[in-house]
Amino acid sequence: MDSDGTDGFVAGFDYPMFVVTTVDPGTGTPAGCLVGFTTQTSIEPFRFLVCLSRQNRTYRAAEAATVLAVHVLGREDDQLELAALFGSETGDEVDKFARCSWRPGPEGVPLLAGAHRHMVGRILERVELGDHVGFLLAPLEVAAGTEAAPLTFRSLPELEPGHGAG
Repeated sequence: MDSDGTDGFVAGFDYPMFVVTTVDPGTGTPAGCLVGFTTQTSIEPFRFLVCLSRQNRTYRAAEAATVLAVHVLGREDDQLELAALFGSETGDEVDKFARCSWRPGPEGVPLLAGAHRHMVGRILERVELGDHVGFLLAPLEVAAGTEAAPLTFRSLPELEPGHGAG
């Protein structure tokens, strides 16, 4: 346990996991990563917060991006493969999008063919949040897909992160 007791505080939490994608406006290159720090922040108007680690390439692409796509993954094998691809590989070394099926969405943001639920959101605000930056999103496009149980932190296969946590 860490010295301040926070590991014990969050022990047992089971966060939903998402794949967040964007496109680097300077290069047109897609970027994406597995994300566990997200939350709905408002009902009316609907707002959603996605937190990206400063360590990864997706964050660097999102710094100048105007939209992010948030993909809900399920617990099926193909969904676990997407989670492993976007959670254990780094875009600094691997072209993740060459390894999965996707199509361009609004403003060119990559939409993963394997994810049946997604939301493309316009970035309204960026908020410094420790070692992560929060991106406040307003929905532009929503695909509700299926209501199957989402992939959660506890249901993830053992993954070695593409980047460290801090």
